[in-house]
Amino acid sequence: MFAIAGTALIPMHASADAAADIQAQINAHNSQIASLEADIAAYQKQLDALGAQKSTLQSTINELALSQKQLASKIAVTKNNIAWANKQIAQLSASIGDKEEAIKGDQDAIAKALRSVDQGEQASLLEQLFSTRSFSDAWKAADEVAQFNRALKGNIADLQSARIVLSTNRDKVNAEKAKLVALENDLALQKRSVDATKATQAELLSQTKNKESNYQNLIAQKKAAEKSFEQELVNLQSQLNLIVHPGSLPKVGSGVLSWPFSVAFMNNCATRSKVFGNNFCITQYFGNTPFSTANAQVYNGHGHNAIDMGAPIGTPLHAALSGAVLGTGNTDLVRGCYSFGKWVMIKHYNGLNTLYAHLSTIDVSRGQQVTTGQIIGLSGMTGYATGPHLHFGVYATEGTEIMTLKQYRGATTPCANATMPVATLTAYLNPLSYL
Repeated sequence: MFAIAGTALIPMHASADAAADIQAQINAHNSQIASLEADIAAYQKQLDALGAQKSTLQSTINELALSQKQLASKIAVTKNNIAWANKQIAQLSASIGDKEEAIKGDQDAIAKALRSVDQGEQASLLEQLFSTRSFSDAWKAADEVAQFNRALKGNIADLQSARIVLSTNRDKVNAEKAKLVALENDLALQKRSVDATKATQAELLSQTKNKESNYQNLIAQKKAAEKSFEQELVNLQSQLNLIVHPGSLPKVGSGVLSWPFSVAFMNNCATRSKVFGNNFCITQYFGNTPFSTANAQVYNGHGHNAIDMGAPIGTPLHAALSGAVLGTGNTDLVRGCYSFGKWVMIKHYNGLNTLYAHLSTIDVSRGQQVTTGQIIGLSGMTGYATGPHLHFGVYATEGTEIMTLKQYRGATTPCANATMPVATLTAYLNPLSYL
């Protein structure tokens, strides 16, 4: 008879110790994550409370400092999850190595047994029965053959089982690696968010020289510039010779656009509905909103031409739909011009354009193809923004152009030489009609 090689068993106490050690690490990991997430939630409450106060230099600086602390906690959570993902990959890789050795051992044993049969090293059951001198010898020979067959079948079953586990573990490794890549991307974004927040804080302190009076003057300047800019823009819009055909636009309520933030961000908005009065972090709606009505000198009776969404500086912004980048710009580069700040406009293939304004960072360039959900930049408070938010606009492509105000009618305002999107009044669309 042939001895069919089996796999060595791990002592029960050793296996139990290893399992207990892994469980202890999991518990410690979860405990640390829970503590960090509690810190993140606490920082958010403080940020919401600050946002409800009158805007002062100190409150703005405090808000930026809190945002940095919150980001530091998020970075710690991400690093913790990266470390855990690496550990999982290492454990699964070791298991794959063990299974590959077990499979090789089973394959060798089966091959050896089959070679022995082929070479005639084992007589057939009928030959053994005729060659025995007694019934007991015959039964013994039959039993040995049966044992051989059972052992061979057992090894084949073990081989098949090991292959299934190997395949499963490899799938788990690939899934963990994909998760690791996503976590590392998140970490890079979070670090960029910290940089954007620090840069905003440094610029604000530089502009105000850390004086409250200077800060209030800056706010007043931005509001006055906004009034001038909006008036000039309205004058231009009313004269643009562009015609919008309503039939070329997607159906209202079709939901063709995605929110310009991550799912996690939007879920967080829903949990903070008491802060914003809605589930979407909207701070100002489209059209003749209470704010635009109260500031008719700015909006000239035409209402707000987009929606504003409150978002901490450095929040990743996502393309609402696939398309091509029609243009990007930074109106702050023109001295005295407070308008869109850093902006991106994407032309989609269904008659719509989307605008993302007041960014801190732009990640795309003119002519670049983007896909739905792709990160196009980070939110900020550039331009005439007096607080961190995203200005998200939807335009009819037919009624939109990118130009300077001076190009069309020789404007003389500070924004005359700033390149930006302009549109006929009928080209402005309510983003909520398509989200």
